[in-house]
Amino acid sequence: MSWIGRSLPRLEDPALVKGAGNYVADVARGSASVRFVRSPVASGTILGVEKPDEGLVFTAADLDGVKGIKPILHRPDYVAIEQPVLPRDRVVFAGQAIAVVVAEDHATAEDLAEQVFVDIEPGDAALDVDLALQEGSPIVHEQASTNVLVEGKIRTSGLDAVLEQAAATIRMEIRSRRQAAMPLETRGGVAQYDRVTGRVTLFASVQMPHMLRTGIADVLGIPEADLRVVAPDVGGGFGQKMSLFPEYIILVWLARHLQRNLAWIEDRRENLMASTHSRDQAFTVTGAFSADGKLLGVDADMRSNVGAFSCYPVTCGVEPLMALAELPGPYAVKEYGARSRGVTTNTCMMAPYRGVSRPTLTFTMERMMDVAARRLGIDPIEIRRRNLVDTFPHRTPTGLIYDEGSYKATMESAVNAIDLPAFRERQKREWERGRYFGFGISVFNERTGYGTPAYAARGMDIVPGYEIVDCTMDPSGNVSVRIGASPHGQGLKTSLAQLVADELGVTPQMVKVISGDTDATPYGWGTFASRSMVIAGGASKLAAGKIASKLKVIAAAILESDPDNIDLNDGLAKIRNSNRSVPIAELARAAYHQSHKFPSVGAGLHENAIYDPAGTFSNASHASIVEVDVETGQVKIERFVVAEDAGVLINPMIVDGQIHGGVAQGIANALYEEIVYDDLGNCLTTSLADFLPPTMLEIPTIEILHSYTMSNASITKAKGVGEGGLIGAPASVINAVVDALSPFGIEIFEMPASPQRILDHIRGKRTA
Repeated sequence: MSWIGRSLPRLEDPALVKGAGNYVADVARGSASVRFVRSPVASGTILGVEKPDEGLVFTAADLDGVKGIKPILHRPDYVAIEQPVLPRDRVVFAGQAIAVVVAEDHATAEDLAEQVFVDIEPGDAALDVDLALQEGSPIVHEQASTNVLVEGKIRTSGLDAVLEQAAATIRMEIRSRRQAAMPLETRGGVAQYDRVTGRVTLFASVQMPHMLRTGIADVLGIPEADLRVVAPDVGGGFGQKMSLFPEYIILVWLARHLQRNLAWIEDRRENLMASTHSRDQAFTVTGAFSADGKLLGVDADMRSNVGAFSCYPVTCGVEPLMALAELPGPYAVKEYGARSRGVTTNTCMMAPYRGVSRPTLTFTMERMMDVAARRLGIDPIEIRRRNLVDTFPHRTPTGLIYDEGSYKATMESAVNAIDLPAFRERQKREWERGRYFGFGISVFNERTGYGTPAYAARGMDIVPGYEIVDCTMDPSGNVSVRIGASPHGQGLKTSLAQLVADELGVTPQMVKVISGDTDATPYGWGTFASRSMVIAGGASKLAAGKIASKLKVIAAAILESDPDNIDLNDGLAKIRNSNRSVPIAELARAAYHQSHKFPSVGAGLHENAIYDPAGTFSNASHASIVEVDVETGQVKIERFVVAEDAGVLINPMIVDGQIHGGVAQGIANALYEEIVYDDLGNCLTTSLADFLPPTMLEIPTIEILHSYTMSNASITKAKGVGEGGLIGAPASVINAVVDALSPFGIEIFEMPASPQRILDHIRGKRTA
């Protein structure tokens, strides 16, 4: 009986639904409160900081010996920028922390922060990604000669010829407006000082606790052994909690300096203004098509606004270099050219957000397919059939290798579920009644579970990728799995418990997965990039498999059989095709208490394993039907279908939950959420009255269809699925909006397609 493939209720949930979860704010009780004084201007020279007569206030002048944060890419086209923990001379974005105060409680700390006066001489600011590239634009960092911090290029030899000879060329100006991941739980940290040992324990709402410890220790110049980082329950991360932030460094420095416990819990305004943003991207893309709809080549100029600093450890290259490598997506493109630049501006730093550049890349390619289909008079589904990759392995012009997938099959599944012919008939009737319904499709693949080879290819100084798992069966037959990955709400512990339970023949309830504590887990890279089930799952399977081998040797000795004839299941070690068995708990006890009888096994049952795969590609298609109110610009999503292929589903219910959440965020990206700055660089969307996440009223029922392609690129046969929901949804929804408005001849190349932007398009056509 296998546990893999069962929709087992999440083992993490009983505590969470009873309110017994332990988040950072729960640890903060009894700690002094920390608040940050932040820059009110986007660019300027610090002339002075006036502290109140009483109270603990610290500035850069107090941080002797504290280094800056300096992420490195080993590329000739990369400019390394050092981020000061607190700035001495200049501020480079509104919201940058300038000073920090400490008080006994939150209200007193707020009052104290308001008494700090920072004298800044404002300067000119570069805010827009394209304006920042223009000659004469303000230069954000003095150590750079331009605002381009990283630039990648590729161009195949035949691209110019196909652009010249193509039957049709489609040129688009794609714009993705700035997003924020906005986890329900904001950032926060509690630094506890141990007066006996001098150690600090930092409880923080983060995704990479081991990386955070290394980064803080490097900046402060302290041994890593003097710092323990614990990620307790985390209320969502989505990439925003990957980076090394100055606030955590200052918390640890303060705890050591003041020798007391301190807490900083970020409020929503800080989170939207000064945490990290994403996907402020502008692409100029040309697609060359033959008369029968074959995509012959793609030429792209891609600009990504990376904000004021480079994020640690992945650097500001994360969005532009992914865009360069992965734009063609699921389509077979032979000729490809791209120039992709990361452009610094006087805005909040960018960092990965669920899907990174892929939502914009998918939006680009899927808009291109629809526009080309209309231009060439080909059905939009048919033009995709003619261009989707269907032979594997497939090598892209940028050197990526696609393992087995089901690109065409998932698209056909989504289209069939919608019953497109019936919808087209209905659409005509509704248009005659003055109602505007539309159908949209997107097809995409997602590179998941990639290890060190992929990150090393980017030239990263810090190369993440592998995972180490320690697995122990105790003398009573229960199992502990210690992982370097650090889940933040995905249900990873349940899925890993199911995987390990199958290897060892026990129940998932007997498997405890321990994570998020640098004192208790092996070094690991955390949870991001749809990697945990593939990589931590692979390492867990390998480690548990080693213990299973030991159990079989012990069982064979006891049962007088051969280890190869032993099966482990239902809590028993059984001789295959017989009724002879021994409880696994007895084997565990024997491994510890009678170890002298099993010299080839050694004492105890403890193993570890490392897994570092090249990566695998999952794929999916999203189909949606929307209605657009042409008087208000509002969009109502009537149906949303996901047809996905992520290989083996360890826990289908958890996979569905990941897709539901991702699609909701994708719909938000398509229609609602946008970080907006004014002309002076002030963030205007610092509350949920201005930054608009959708509610359950805006999210339809999400229908999910699964396919299962077995790939040798993953030893568990599972592919990553954490980001896919967000990657495909924006393109599907906006294609549906454009289809609904096709009687007006409207094309939309910008997201979010907010009601105001839709109305502007409609009014533009009506007055043309």
